[in-house]
Amino acid sequence: MSPRNTLATASRVLQQLGHDHRTVALLFVAPPMLLTVMKFVFQDKPLLFQSVGPMLLGIFPMIMMFLITSIVTLRERTRGTLDRLMTMPASKIDFLFGYALAFSFLGLCQALIAGGVLLGPLQVTVLGGALPTLLAVVLAAFLGTSLGLFLSAFATSEFQAIQFMPAFIFPQLLTCGLFTARTDMARPLQWFADVMPLTYSVDAMKQVTMHSNLGTDYVRDLFIVVLSGIVALILGSITIRRQTK
Repeated sequence: MSPRNTLATASRVLQQLGHDHRTVALLFVAPPMLLTVMKFVFQDKPLLFQSVGPMLLGIFPMIMMFLITSIVTLRERTRGTLDRLMTMPASKIDFLFGYALAFSFLGLCQALIAGGVLLGPLQVTVLGGALPTLLAVVLAAFLGTSLGLFLSAFATSEFQAIQFMPAFIFPQLLTCGLFTARTDMARPLQWFADVMPLTYSVDAMKQVTMHSNLGTDYVRDLFIVVLSGIVALILGSITIRRQTK
């Protein structure tokens, strides 16, 4: 892995996305809008939104980064960009980590905007503080980016890339503890949730919301999220193909 090639890839991705105004709007406008809608959905239950809002802040970036990353990476293959990159002294791991770095930066910007709206105008209080909240959100975005890069290797069209969301993300969303406590679920679903990375991203947001003194549980959850993202990137470097047939 070459840091120079990784940074060059990240810079190219950011410049390319800077010209895609619809994607930028989706990244930076959609999460605050969705959080605002949820605020009014729970307007008669403000305490419920106080507990659900931060968890949504950790889920939305992961889902959007997963979707956008998988589609953009697929376009790189179908347009032959990956083929051209492979003729240069840059490995697939440089390519993937460059994408992960670029989208993690976008995730940071997204976290600052959405987090500012949630903690400011929407008046949600997190006992753990703003910085631990933003850290958990950025790592959730990194996880979504890594999973998108990995699963894009198995798609041959943008439609197939989108299909991975209900197939891979939605089961995690339903069992991560957002809608009901995992201990109330059937045992097989608990086992499934225990090995899925989104569970630990949501758990980290729960820790930030409920505890002012963050302990080992918070660190463990973030460690699992980061480890899952790195494993996905490594697997992606092994399985990604140059060009769809």
